[in-house]
Amino acid sequence: MKKYEFEDFIRIIEMLRSENGCPWDRVQTHESLKPCVMEEAAELVSSIRIYEQCGNAENMCEELGDLLLQVVMHSQIAKEEGLFTMDDVIQGVSEKMVRRHPHVFGTGEADTPDVVVETWDEIKKKEKEGKSWIESPLREIPKEFPALTRASKVLKKTKKLYGYEMERSLKECAAGLEEELDQEEPSKEAISARLGDILMQAADIAAQLKLPLEQILTDRIEDLIETYESPRK
Repeated sequence: MKKYEFEDFIRIIEMLRSENGCPWDRVQTHESLKPCVMEEAAELVSSIRIYEQCGNAENMCEELGDLLLQVVMHSQIAKEEGLFTMDDVIQGVSEKMVRRHPHVFGTGEADTPDVVVETWDEIKKKEKEGKSWIESPLREIPKEFPALTRASKVLKKTKKLYGYEMERSLKECAAGLEEELDQEEPSKEAISARLGDILMQAADIAAQLKLPLEQILTDRIEDLIETYESPRK
């Protein structure tokens, strides 16, 4: 069996994108591959769950390869467009890791994970100053994030930068929803607003306690499926 290395993989992608390569690969763009990136990332997360459940890492290895394929494919397209190369990607992320870990590669100190995160955020903030693509501190949080994740991040940054506090408590939001549901003809618009309030409250709690809200909901869904579809003993 041939032993492939990273440089071999890059050449494989170059060949797939070449004039005599694959018809599908040749026509792909950064835009057309966006769904693929999101799907592969989700499948990698799924493979981690599978590994935790059964101890078999085969699927995780495969999904990491699929995600790497997306990185190399985008880099190859960028190279063809004269934007940057795979070498530039590796150089950039390597410099970033060294720069944002001064406690490892420099003279900084960080004894706890929380201190590491604080240092990372401060360095990241300085790096982003003056970048033309950043609209504002809040809009730099990608709208492509899952909504619950984005809500937690936006709330956390809003509190830090502007001192924002939620106007209503979770209890008040829940009471407002119950009140709307008790109407003879419940208003979908009003119920949507109340549900939005409750979801923002949940995101706020998750942000304060540093809890992964998306994962929490995913786990609860799995618990429900397990309850009704697990083999009966």
